[in-house]
Amino acid sequence: MREDVAMQQTRLDPAAIEVLRGRLTAELSEATAAIDSSKGALSSFLTSRRGVEVDDEHDPEGSTLALHFSETTALLNNSRRHLDQTVAALGKIADGSYGTCDRCQRDIPLARLEARPAATHCVSCATAVGA
Repeated sequence: MREDVAMQQTRLDPAAIEVLRGRLTAELSEATAAIDSSKGALSSFLTSRRGVEVDDEHDPEGSTLALHFSETTALLNNSRRHLDQTVAALGKIADGSYGTCDRCQRDIPLARLEARPAATHCVSCATAVGA
C-alpha cells in the first residue's frame, strides 16, 4: 500500500526551520496586533456604553451591539490562542522539539508545517484528535 505524500515523515533541515521561524515570528506580530486591536475595540465599545441604560430587548441596536461585542470577544480569544500556539512553537524550535508530533512523537511533515507553522500534530494524529 502506497503511503500518501502528505503522510511521509521527513526531518526538518536547519534552513526549513529558519524559514518557519521567520513565519512564526511574523505570526507572533500579527497575533499581538490583532489582540491590541480587539482590546481597543472592546474598550471603545464599553466606554461608549458606560452610563447608558442597556435594554437589548427594546433597544433597536441592542442585538447588533451584542453581536458586535460577542464577535469582537471571539476574535480576541482566537488571537490569544493563536499567540499562545505561536509562542509554544517558537519555544519548541529553541528546545529542538519543533516538528515532532505531540501525540505519536513522529515527525510532522514539512508540507503541514508550511501550511500551519504552529502545528503540534502530524496529519494522522490531527485527524484523530481534530487538531
